[in-house]
Amino acid sequence: MAFDLTGRIGTAKTHHRLAASPETCVWGYIDRDTPPVLEVDSGDIIEIEAVTHHAGDAPDLLMDDGIRAIWEGIAEAERGPGVHVMTGPIAVRGAKPGDTLMVRILEMWPRLPYGSNCAANWGLLYDEFAKERITIYGLTDDVPAAGRGFSSVAEPMFAYDFTTRPLYDIPGVVTPPDPTARHPFSRAVRVPVRPHFGVMGVAPAEPGRHSSIPPGVFGGNVDNWRIGAGATACYPVFAEGAMLYVGDPHFAQGDGEICGTAIEASLTARIQVWVEPTLGVTSPMLETPEAWCTHGFGAGLDEAMRMAAKQMLWLMQTHLDLSADDAYSLASVAMDLGVTQVVDATLGCHAMINRNIFDR
Repeated sequence: MAFDLTGRIGTAKTHHRLAASPETCVWGYIDRDTPPVLEVDSGDIIEIEAVTHHAGDAPDLLMDDGIRAIWEGIAEAERGPGVHVMTGPIAVRGAKPGDTLMVRILEMWPRLPYGSNCAANWGLLYDEFAKERITIYGLTDDVPAAGRGFSSVAEPMFAYDFTTRPLYDIPGVVTPPDPTARHPFSRAVRVPVRPHFGVMGVAPAEPGRHSSIPPGVFGGNVDNWRIGAGATACYPVFAEGAMLYVGDPHFAQGDGEICGTAIEASLTARIQVWVEPTLGVTSPMLETPEAWCTHGFGAGLDEAMRMAAKQMLWLMQTHLDLSADDAYSLASVAMDLGVTQVVDATLGCHAMINRNIFDR
């Protein structure tokens, strides 16, 4: 293999556990100056809890005592300007601006076997549906008995029209359970489970509280369903210690995420972090067992797609030994450009190329 991110990660040094709590989470922002809740060394493994901000959509199913404590312990005035509950920040000793932080996701497992999908006012077709609707999904009963790992599918349990507020416009809305308002799904379906983090990234270069909603070169709300177990995500470091934030866990999402959200759910993961001083990435990059993936962001899809494509050309030239002309040709015949999400104000695209192309 000409280029292997995972192969750069050394042997684990120390194992940590970071539970989600009012003391270890922030709600709706990423801030380089927030004191770290955990400091680790390059190579360390962290078992980290991540909690969905949509747990209030069905509190009887999506909340436990620990999640309720976050709702009660982080005042509404301290939430925002974004919406996501973020665990962190985690400082990685020795990480400095110009480095790359590599985050390998080793495994994931559900905290609770339920998640929520919100067809929201920020969804692509809200102007046509003119309402907001919550659909609750449940994992099937083949979840491993030990609690580690996932079932292969999720199934819709019920749905209801959201009327708790005129709009779903503040983080942490709690809708009291009303069995009479919960409607069955139109027919039985089985949704492939793709556990991943919708939001993961490092502190941006600029100070202050940055909304967790728009993605950027620091990562954040990239919403790529491939950022799951077996993948290694890379982020350019802009602040001392990198300051890693993790949140917005999903059970499943399609490319586009068009109605507003994925299956928003709480989960726990084991991740390994590693500082790489020579990789040189300038925007989030992902390696899966099958492919490399670069990302682009913009006010429109043309801008986002152009950035994703240029990032892939950079990767092929700097790390896969191709000339600019050859990389451009290979991108056209073998690279796939896709729409990551269209609902985060800043739109996202991704470019993917199979690793086995370079196995000769």
